[in-house]
Amino acid sequence: MKLLALDTATDACSAAVWVEGAVLERCERAPRRHAALILPMIETVLAEAGLEVTQLDAIAFGRGPGAFTGVRIAVGIVQGIAFAADLPVVPVSTLAALALGAARETGHARIAVALDARMGEVYWGTYAVAGETVRLLGDERVCAPTSVTAPPGEWFGVGSGWLAYSAALSRRAAVGGWLGERY
Repeated sequence: MKLLALDTATDACSAAVWVEGAVLERCERAPRRHAALILPMIETVLAEAGLEVTQLDAIAFGRGPGAFTGVRIAVGIVQGIAFAADLPVVPVSTLAALALGAARETGHARIAVALDARMGEVYWGTYAVAGETVRLLGDERVCAPTSVTAPPGEWFGVGSGWLAYSAALSRRAAVGGWLGERY
């Protein structure tokens, strides 16, 4: 399988190609520069993989939650490429992708994701990760850090919201540790 994936929903802008298990990627933390960066990133990873868009099997993208403009950038680009090349599109939760990455990195299976949504709010979701399966427990939501909810038990936190609001989030979700700078 040959898959193009991109995400512009957070402060990071990224594009990757997955070809039969090998990954070629570009990622840059670049708030408000996604529109200028994402197309060159896509061109670069496709060129490095020796692929044309028409050789892809599908396109995946981070559907948010995240910055409204960032999500719109990804949706617009994916829609254009998919329509032109007649490719299926796979929307992926940005929070679920972070949960899977944190589980792989730390070995924890219960992940509480908090991304700083600005203006005193976070994008929030709690996940159970088993192997490559990510299951949302509850709902993804945007709320004040003092309003998050998590099922009982210990969690591992990930995301920029933990940097900005660790004290408030820790009072609402029992965490055994957290990683902040993950996108």
